[in-house]
Formats: sequence, structure tokens, C-alpha cells
Amino acid sequence: MRILAWLGALGVVAAIGAAVVPYTLRPATNVQLQATSVGFGQGLLPSPAASVPAVAKPAPVPAKPPVSKKSAPAPSRPSIVVRSTQQALINQDRAAYHLASLTWSTCLYNVARYEAAHLATPGVAFKHYDGVSRDLTCHLGHQVGENIGWYSGGINDTKLNSMFMASPGHKENILGPYRYVATAWVVRSDGTAFIAVEFG
Repeated sequence: MRILAWLGALGVVAAIGAAVVPYTLRPATNVQLQATSVGFGQGLLPSPAASVPAVAKPAPVPAKPPVSKKSAPAPSRPSIVVRSTQQALINQDRAAYHLASLTWSTCLYNVARYEAAHLATPGVAFKHYDGVSRDLTCHLGHQVGENIGWYSGGINDTKLNSMFMASPGHKENILGPYRYVATAWVVRSDGTAFIAVEFG
């Protein structure tokens, strides 16, 4: 009976994990990510054969379950959800400076998608528009930021991340006091790719 309950719990965990599995907006063949300790992915859940002994012995039942007088403190940071290669690179940059990872924000993604599409419009000047004002409407804090860039060779997260980290203002945003991030690429008909990175 315990094995059936364990398998049922494993199925629930696998279903939840499948719902939050990170995805990349567009695969970049020249970017390789290393597995992190946060998130669900292949190889992170133990195989049933490795965690269930051949002969299951009933676990001893404690006479009295321990009672905690203190409730656990509320988490100060959101769970980390990674949804783009650029976000994963940003979190690697932050980890190198011993800073917390940024989690994905769907609201910021909508801003990033709009900003990148606007920049990719032929005839539109490459500059910051109202992305930061739109970031504030996500209500993720009082401090927000935006990095924008373009690359004539199409989508290249590694190249743009290196360029951002080499620029003091862009690096300041990447290492800033934010908790959320979202990124979006839009490729213009001539192959030039535009990225917007929104921080909140």
C-alpha cells in the first residue's frame, strides 16, 4: 500500500514538474546551459528502483509526532522559474557575484515582448521608450530597469549577454537589486534580432 502511495506522490511531483519545466523562447545552438540546483528537469527525480528497497520494511511509527511551536517564516524570495536562455545567463552572472537568482515574470515578459517588437519595427529609432514605465505597472517593486540590444546575426543570447556585462549601465541592471526578470527577442525581416530585458 505504501508503494502505491509513493508512486502516486511521484506522479503528482512529475506532473507539477512538467508544468514548470523551463523552456527557451527560441533554441540557440551555440549556447549551452549547465544544470542548476533549482527547477525540474531530466535526472533530478530519483528513479523508483534507486529509492525503493527490494524488501520494504514498515517504518517505525513515532509515539507522538513533534509539535512545532513556531511557524515557519514566509519565504523572502520567490521560487526561481527560468524561461529563457538570456535569463539563465543573467542568473549565472549574478551567481558569480554571490547574488540571488531572478525569477520569471509573465507581466515583465509582456512588456519585453512589446518593447522588442517595437524596436524591430522598420524606421523606429533604437532607444529606450516606455518599457520602464510599463515595468512599474507590474507592481513588482519600486525599482525597475530595462536593457535593450540588437544583433545583426540573429538571436545570440551569449553575444548579447557578454555585451551587456561589458557595459557598466547594463551590468548594473543585471546585478541590480531586483527579484524578477523577463526577456524577449524579435527578429526583423532583414535578420536583425532585437532583445528587451525587463527587471523588476
